[in-house]
Amino acid sequence: MLLNELLCVSKVPPGVKHVDLDLSTLPPTTAMAVVIYNRWAIRTIVLSSFPEKQTKPGPHQMNMLSIVQQEKEMTDNILTVLKEQATDSISVLEGALQLKKDFYVHTLRTLDLLAADAAANGETESSTAGLRISADELHCQVHYDVGCIFFQQGCTDQPAYQKARDHFRQTKELFDSRLNNDAKHLFSFIKDNVSRVLPNNFRRSVLREFLYKVQLGESGLDEVCHKLCVCNAVRDALEGEVLSVCFQQLLLKPSRRTVDFILEVCTLSLEKDRPTLCESLEELPLLFVVSSHKLFMELLKEEERKVLMEQMRKRSATINLSAKPLPSFYDIPASASVNIGQLEQQLILLLEPRRIRQILIELHGMAERPYWRVNSKWEVPPDYINVILSIKDNLTKDLVYILMAKGLHCISIKDFAHARQLFSACLELVTEFSPKLRQIMLNEMLLLEVRAHETMAAEGSKERPPPDLVSRVRGYLEMRIHDLPLRQVVGEECVAFMLNWRENDYLTLQVPPSLVMNNPYIKLGQLLASTCKELPGPKECRRTAKELWDVVVQICSVSIQHKRNNDGRVGLIKHRESSMGILHRSKFITFIKKLREPLVLTTLISLFVRLHSIVRDDIVNEVTAEHLSIWPSTLPTIQAVDVEAVAVTVKELVSCALTLNPNNQSWLITQADIYFVTNQYSAALNLYLQAGAVSSDFFTKAVPPDVYTDQVLKRMIKCCSMMNCHTQVAVLCQFLREVDYMTAFKALQEQNSHDAMDSFYDYIWDVTILEYLTHIHHKRGETEKRQIAVKAIGQAELNTSNPEEVLQLAAQKRKKRFLQAMAKLYF
Repeated sequence: MLLNELLCVSKVPPGVKHVDLDLSTLPPTTAMAVVIYNRWAIRTIVLSSFPEKQTKPGPHQMNMLSIVQQEKEMTDNILTVLKEQATDSISVLEGALQLKKDFYVHTLRTLDLLAADAAANGETESSTAGLRISADELHCQVHYDVGCIFFQQGCTDQPAYQKARDHFRQTKELFDSRLNNDAKHLFSFIKDNVSRVLPNNFRRSVLREFLYKVQLGESGLDEVCHKLCVCNAVRDALEGEVLSVCFQQLLLKPSRRTVDFILEVCTLSLEKDRPTLCESLEELPLLFVVSSHKLFMELLKEEERKVLMEQMRKRSATINLSAKPLPSFYDIPASASVNIGQLEQQLILLLEPRRIRQILIELHGMAERPYWRVNSKWEVPPDYINVILSIKDNLTKDLVYILMAKGLHCISIKDFAHARQLFSACLELVTEFSPKLRQIMLNEMLLLEVRAHETMAAEGSKERPPPDLVSRVRGYLEMRIHDLPLRQVVGEECVAFMLNWRENDYLTLQVPPSLVMNNPYIKLGQLLASTCKELPGPKECRRTAKELWDVVVQICSVSIQHKRNNDGRVGLIKHRESSMGILHRSKFITFIKKLREPLVLTTLISLFVRLHSIVRDDIVNEVTAEHLSIWPSTLPTIQAVDVEAVAVTVKELVSCALTLNPNNQSWLITQADIYFVTNQYSAALNLYLQAGAVSSDFFTKAVPPDVYTDQVLKRMIKCCSMMNCHTQVAVLCQFLREVDYMTAFKALQEQNSHDAMDSFYDYIWDVTILEYLTHIHHKRGETEKRQIAVKAIGQAELNTSNPEEVLQLAAQKRKKRFLQAMAKLYF
């Protein structure tokens, strides 16, 4: 309805088929309306071909079924019409691709003109009415839309794929040339600084798009981002808006080219009849730099230059303009008359402690107020806020708060060098007057060093932490100071640090018993260290493992209350939020995500896999992991365990472990099993293949039998079967210790196979299966496929009279090639 209205107001001749219109003779906005309508038509056809999951209405929605059904019938009717007209729509758009002139689309202004005089044919039909869209811009989009409809038609009409490819290729060429032509974009932005047609939100979104491309690793776009940032900053300045942080950061260390470009944009963005910028500049050295720039001098008329020079002489009679060299941009001194807003802006951006202190002194000299509130993003932990705000001297209070907040921010973005500077300055300051704050800063500096070392380890460093750091961590864990606020995260990360660096002797033998009783993280750390230390001896470690098991089961349990219903029956009520364990589950998850030591992670994965299997109670579809035998096989109170919580935890834990080491074959198999038991067969097969690849140098060697066990192979077979890849099923049936002929033959009988069928025959070495294939194809009259199977049987190395070694070599060669082919398909 909306698009028909657009066709109407755009003066599209009624009663005439769009395919019969000559777009080149129509007014620009009329032609554009026709193009928009037909683009929508084929896009709707393409989108309607995507499969949709049918949602089952709930009981409360049953009365809406009739309305939904009516809407569906209306939509189906519209789609029927659009599909009947699809050929015409394609022809219209192909005609639009022949037009080389720019297009114009209606704006609010042209629509208002039409509303004012419905019969007017004047300005609204001129060649420049509306918003200009370049021919390349529109062609790029139309090529893509036409390519999509041809691609959709390719399912039933193979030549359509060729047409789709041609259109997609032209889309890419036009898109690439549009991206590379950044000078044109920049000039458009500069012109818009005068016309101010483009909305600021649009201009900022363009900059964000380019910044995102830089983050993705696209090269050569840094300068484009800088220039777009400058253009937007000049527009903001002209409209009296606050300058962006992006622009402020650009000015911290500007290059000569940046300065030249800033002045060039300023010059081109000022209207010629406005007073010059120099008249409003207060800073004399800056005035010299700006007024001496060649671009700015070109903007001024001779008389204006004389007036400007006279004003400059009056402002400073002591400066000889003709004799004294002009200062460079970098030589401009800081002004003493900077206003509070500018100082606050510097305070937000600076990271150098001495300069922060200097600015705070200046600010307190101008106005006495709480400057720690200048930036709402400055945050210190709630545990410390009362201690800091109780500082009586306002300047010191601001300085401590800001130094700590900036340091914590630097840690969060892994800028540890600046964090050390800020924390050291804060420690030096508080040591003078507060023992409590001094200890707080020492604790935060310990956390800083722990995180810095863990970050290095996560990035691949094998360097062990220095003994001094390990001693400081021990000291913190054992510290007991009355009335000292302690952040839970510091203790948590100290325990994770000790586990990650295998300081098991300390956790199991040396940690004071009182700490184990009072600190849940130390309790967990001790149990994990003890269990790992005693592996793989199942008998010795079962007592410790049982204790760890009990603690984790309690964390994953919920309190249960018995309540009698109205009908007299007793029901169970589970309180998911309440935790019966030493930690809430969310805090436990946060803790284990900080662990990266392989044996610790393997132990936790093993525990949760066993717990998951017990609560699911599905023997056929069990998830596998290492060391399962050390855990109990039953639960006394299975109803109390939060099944959903266990399922989520095991998934999160394995995913987290694989981000640390994506080549751990045991974790890959466990992750694959998780996908398998939840019916995600494609993802499961991908991971089973990954596990095989990492254990065999990408299938250049035989996959070890303890990786591809019969259970794993049977699950791979089922994955292929569920995806209708029946030839792959038959090939994999040979991998089993005893070939599963029944499954292989059944798979080969299937005619609806989604894999490459006869292209996999080269990977079959079992002559019985090959003979069955020749029989099947002969029976179906599939001569070509039968010949391929016969050719495969005839290979000399598959002759059953060959020695066993030759036959084994032939089988191994085909196994490797098949698995490599599968990896190319599923990776």
